[in-house]
Amino acid sequence: MFARVKAEPWFVYIARCSDGSLYCGVARDVKERIAKHDAGKGARYTRGRGPLEVAAVRKCPSRGDALRLELAVKRLPRAEKERLSITRHFRALQRSLAPTKRA
Repeated sequence: MFARVKAEPWFVYIARCSDGSLYCGVARDVKERIAKHDAGKGARYTRGRGPLEVAAVRKCPSRGDALRLELAVKRLPRAEKERLSITRHFRALQRSLAPTKRA
């Protein structure tokens, strides 16, 4: 009876700071979020480390999925985050977090 409203997707992004460090976050509009980071209005970690450069972006169907993927990325060692930013391993990580369907 009720029409389902299609939710806007969320994105997980990895940004490279000007000092070479990596930052992972979630946003609906990555370009706008990076602009906020660069303006000093984003996460505390990125203040004074701009300008940021987007290294990788992954689309998620919901905020919950994006937050789970962000947490998984943040738990990875730096070398793995670097690998995500230059390869397609981001998709494999996201698939590994997908809930399994029960029969």
